Amino acid sequence: MRKYTIDSSQAKARLVTAALLADGGIDKSETDVLGRHSVVEQLGMSQDDFDKVVREFCEDMVQYALRGEGGELELSGETVDAMLDEIRSRDLRMVLLRTILEIVYADRRLSAGEAFLATRAMKRWNIQPFT
Repeated sequence: MRKYTIDSSQAKARLVTAALLADGGIDKSETDVLGRHSVVEQLGMSQDDFDKVVREFCEDMVQYALRGEGGELELSGETVDAMLDEIRSRDLRMVLLRTILEIVYADRRLSAGEAFLATRAMKRWNIQPFT
């Protein structure tokens, strides 16, 4: 996976993208969360810049992800940790975790990939649930 500058808009956008794609596809309810909370603007990006990060994430997934039993692409824990480690600010971590949780719960179903990303972020960032 490509590396981004610590606490950069791109690093934040990649984690949002990971949340959007954690269940294998982007659902309308998930994109509604982006619009309702002005997520792209809060990342400090234009829509075009966000779309570029989404494209780069998909390119990296094809190149670096593992194949699951059903052929789906999966990120290793180490790869997810590396992405999470690009966010160092405690305040940014809290905002991003809230955004990730809103995205993964948007469709009222929690997939294994979504649960993996959310719990990995809480553990890696040492954030207790409901704090």
